[in-house]
Amino acid sequence: MSFRSAGFRPTVLGSALALVLALSASAVMAQDAKPETATPATVSTAATPAGAATAAAPAPAATAAAVKPGDATAGQAKAAVCGACHGMDGNSTNAQFPKLAGQSEQYIVRQLTSFKAAKRQNPIMMGMAAPLSEQDMHDLGAYFASKTALPGVADQALVERGQTLFRQGDAARGIPACMACHSIDGRGNPGAIYPQLASQHAQYIEATLKAWHDGTTWGDDARAQVMPAIAKQLSADDIAALASYIEGLHGTDSQPASAP
Repeated sequence: MSFRSAGFRPTVLGSALALVLALSASAVMAQDAKPETATPATVSTAATPAGAATAAAPAPAATAAAVKPGDATAGQAKAAVCGACHGMDGNSTNAQFPKLAGQSEQYIVRQLTSFKAAKRQNPIMMGMAAPLSEQDMHDLGAYFASKTALPGVADQALVERGQTLFRQGDAARGIPACMACHSIDGRGNPGAIYPQLASQHAQYIEATLKAWHDGTTWGDDARAQVMPAIAKQLSADDIAALASYIEGLHGTDSQPASAP
């Protein structure tokens, strides 16, 4: 800190000059002594907000942690409105609406989030998802995940072609095997958020694959681009065979039930 004494005049005589110098020296010593006393207080004052900011920093994480794993019991009550289209136990009777029974909590949360954000377009579902909190979505997902999809039946005439595409794909046309992501029995991969397909209505699968083939996407991230890219390589016959095979796919033996 710089200090400049005031009131010094070179014309002041001997004793007066000595007195002024003595007083000035005392003042300098006093001024120099003050910062040493004040410095800890200044540091302490500055440290207090920093400490408060550090303590407050974890708040966003605490907010995120407020969402708990889904509660199936709570989800059952919240799912009452879903039953009109998807069935009270997640097994829809109308084949244009997908079965939700047995679908993973993670996948259901992802789709509801996409509907709410209007990244996946469907007027009915966008309206249904709009008021849901993240916790609501997890509870609904946990409820439907606790249910079991009722088995469907495949068209025997389409089983061979559908099974070949599902298990082997068609490398020459850039079509990967469905089971690589959805597992050989169609149960999906919850950790990777790949959905269960087994026993899903053929009508719903066919309509969805056709929509992807024609350019529909369910989001703007890399994951949402995977199925549209694959579906573009499928012919109408491929789609029909896969949809039928998937509806009849169920059970640990991974063999689809088929109609004569």
